[in-house]
Amino acid sequence: MTNKKVLLAVLAHPDDESFGIGGTLALYAQRGVAVHLICGTRGEVGEVDAQLMRGFSSVAERREFELRCAAEKLGLTQVHFLDYRDSGMPGSPDNQHPKALASAHLDEVAEKIATLIRQIKPHVVVTFSPNGGYQHPDHIAIHRATVSAFSMAEDASFANGYPSWHPDKLYFSVMPLGWLKLAAKILPLLGRDPRRIGKNEDIDLIEILENSDYPIHARIDIHQALAQREEAALCHSSQLAGAVIRKGPLRWISMIMPQVDYFMRAYPEVNGKVKEKDLFEGI
Repeated sequence: MTNKKVLLAVLAHPDDESFGIGGTLALYAQRGVAVHLICGTRGEVGEVDAQLMRGFSSVAERREFELRCAAEKLGLTQVHFLDYRDSGMPGSPDNQHPKALASAHLDEVAEKIATLIRQIKPHVVVTFSPNGGYQHPDHIAIHRATVSAFSMAEDASFANGYPSWHPDKLYFSVMPLGWLKLAAKILPLLGRDPRRIGKNEDIDLIEILENSDYPIHARIDIHQALAQREEAALCHSSQLAGAVIRKGPLRWISMIMPQVDYFMRAYPEVNGKVKEKDLFEGI
């Protein structure tokens, strides 16, 4: 092993890496950090235009192709799949699929993540907040499994053929409530219902506001990586990334939002006020 810093992001679907913390991932890749991504599913439940399916045998194959395109744009070192199935949004029949991530046993998912943590040896691990950002069952499942795996990876009683590894830090990606509140006020002015947003109008922004009061311990300035983040997002053409980023009534909102990604530090536990500007601070 070298002394090179390693960052691991544990997420649920293709596009989570670009539409969420893509700026942070690209920024650290620029700085020479080895950035790995664990993706829980291949986004099988996502809807894809028939024209975009030409040359692909399944939605999963299409979305994996898009993820690998985005990974290259972001400068990721490697993508690792857990090979679960997309569970769809809360209450959908896909939640009950036998291979769905959301229905998998917590310990089973955690063991897979812990094994990869031991192989990758990250200094910093990043995943979703406890509510998954917007209550998506796969995001919540990945959050819980990652928290469990973080401790499991250093537990000597977890024998899987790889030496124990203890990452230095664990962060949750969060969003400042101020921006969410602003969006909730602006959307009605644009003729949009804040309780029915997103591509499939199945995201309730008001409910998210009521369940997203997380502290912010790290603010990462990503202005140097914005171009890479946009290029990565455009790889996800089946998710209408171009329409979201380049045009539409919400374009100006993205332009005035701060060029910052926000994180809550889960480990080491925070006592008092912490204002980090680098996820590797103190390492």
